[in-house]
Amino acid sequence: MSKTEEALKEAFAGESQANRKYLAFAAKADQEGYPQVARLFRAAAEAETVHAHAHLRALQGVKSTKENLLEAVAGETHEFKSMYPGMIAAAKEEGHKQAERSFQYANDVEQIHAALYQQFVDNLEKGKENHPYYVCSVCGYTAEGSAPDVCPVCGSKGSAFKKVE
Repeated sequence: MSKTEEALKEAFAGESQANRKYLAFAAKADQEGYPQVARLFRAAAEAETVHAHAHLRALQGVKSTKENLLEAVAGETHEFKSMYPGMIAAAKEEGHKQAERSFQYANDVEQIHAALYQQFVDNLEKGKENHPYYVCSVCGYTAEGSAPDVCPVCGSKGSAFKKVE
C-alpha cells in the first residue's frame, strides 16, 4: 500500500470519528441549552462527512451495491466474531461494566446487521422494496418494517426506536 493510500485511510478514519464525536457534542450542547453551539457542531460534523466521503472516493472505496454489501457482511462478521469478543472479555476482566455493556450490545447488533446485509446479497432485487427500518437509540438494534414493542437486545421500550427512511 502506498503512503498516499495509508494517509487516505487514516484521514477517512479521523474524519469519520470527528463526525460522530461532533454529533454527540451537539446533542450535549442541545441538552445543556446551547442551540447555537449545537448547530456549529452539527455543521462541522457535516463538513467532516464531506471530507470522509472525498477520501473514500479517492481510495475507490465505493463499488457496486453488490460489492458494497459483500464488504459490509465481511466487516460486520469480523466485528462480532473477532473484534468484540476480545473487547468484551477485557472489559469484563477489568470490571468496566459500561464498556462491557457497550461492547456486548454492539456485538449482538453486528450479527443482525450482517444478516440483514446478507439478505440483499442473496436477493438483490429485494433491495428495491420500500419500507423503513427502526433503530434502538440505546443499543442500535435494527428492525425491518416496524419497531418492536420491546428491544430484543437491551429491553428498551419501542418508543426508544428511531425511524430511518
